[in-house]
Amino acid sequence: MLFNINSNKMFFLFILFFSTLISISSNSWLGCWIGLEINLLSFIPLLSNSNNLLNNEASLKYFLTQSIASINFLFSILLLMLSMKNFFFNNFFSILINSSLLMKMGSVPFHFWFPNIMEGLSWLNCFILMSWQKITPMILLSYYMNINFLMFIMILNVLIGTMGSFNQTSLRKLLTFSSINNLGWMLSSLMISENLWLMYFLFYSFFISIMCFLFNMTNIFYINQLFNFNWNFSINFSIMINFLSLGGLPPFLGFFPKWMIINYFLLNNLFIIAFIFTMSSLIMLFVYIRIIYSSFMFYSIKLKWFKIFIKNNFIIIINFFSFISLLGMIMSTMFFF
Repeated sequence: MLFNINSNKMFFLFILFFSTLISISSNSWLGCWIGLEINLLSFIPLLSNSNNLLNNEASLKYFLTQSIASINFLFSILLLMLSMKNFFFNNFFSILINSSLLMKMGSVPFHFWFPNIMEGLSWLNCFILMSWQKITPMILLSYYMNINFLMFIMILNVLIGTMGSFNQTSLRKLLTFSSINNLGWMLSSLMISENLWLMYFLFYSFFISIMCFLFNMTNIFYINQLFNFNWNFSINFSIMINFLSLGGLPPFLGFFPKWMIINYFLLNNLFIIAFIFTMSSLIMLFVYIRIIYSSFMFYSIKLKWFKIFIKNNFIIIINFFSFISLLGMIMSTMFFF
């Protein structure tokens, strides 16, 4: 297993999986709300840990914020059913529904709970919160989108996700703001095409899973810990490739969905939005390179008795997929044309 999971957590992961299927396959708003509540109640036991007070605090914060978002969602859909014929109220309640779903996924301007909760979680829970927990709100958002409102929100996401990643020493908080930045790209891909959103989400989840697995395996939570470890070259190479691919550097596979989104913006004369998204991606690359620099360039001054030899079969698989990401742009270009 990539992470140490006991039988009780496997049971709650199983419920978490099926609660998402309940929400996205429901044909009524009430069924979607029930799936969201089951998802919340199955994720809370995964967060809580009797041996760690930070996990218990994070689970309580998560429960309170998600409960508020669920109440707003239920209240909005009930009012929407009562005022379907009025265009003004219909538009207003669509903003309320979108806001409650954005709060569920930790989007700007409802993102203040996201970094604080991530700081108290294990890497497995961080991965679930950054990837799987965004599936249901994103798909429900595609059912009833307010385009003008979401255009403003996605620009805020890429800007605040970029600015918040500066001066972060915690890797979990840095990946949190990276997730907020990528959420702006995912919202834009969702407004373009659901297939494009699915491709972007799969690529993002894959790169995040590798990052969380490597940091969980080496028990690293802060950037300054990267100075003290003397890893073998394969782990350093995997971190470099996946961070550059996550940032969307052109030779790597992560650039392909971002390229399609920017191409759509340019074809529809949305030059300002394309410029903002491109510049935010470049600034995020600077933040990622800072992490890569600390793990790569300080090899000569490291203490030699901290040498780490990790024997894990998953490292071979991760290196294999890193090479695929390295050559992925060539493959994707051939596929695109």
